[in-house]
Amino acid sequence: MGAEALGWFSSFVLLLTIATQVYKQWKSGSSEGVSKWLFVGQMTASVGFTLYSWQVGNWVFVVTNALMLLSAVLGAVIVLKHRRAARHKRASRPRAPSGAAHA
Repeated sequence: MGAEALGWFSSFVLLLTIATQVYKQWKSGSSEGVSKWLFVGQMTASVGFTLYSWQVGNWVFVVTNALMLLSAVLGAVIVLKHRRAARHKRASRPRAPSGAAHA
């Protein structure tokens, strides 16, 4: 397998792995235990790696890192959406009267 083909294959595997996780997170309706900082860090690194890869002319990494940036943005949007929905759900629950007697 040539170096270029190995690079594209590895890129495909990485992107498939990340896309599967983001899809699972979206489909489950929960982002419990997922830090928003994971995506902030991934976005920052992906921007830097995309620019670096472009400067050195490595198109495998330009494409890979640009798509990783997209996956980080989608992941962050999903986390924020799930957290907003959870806050809304908690706020809309009926509350027990504060002076209620316990039996």
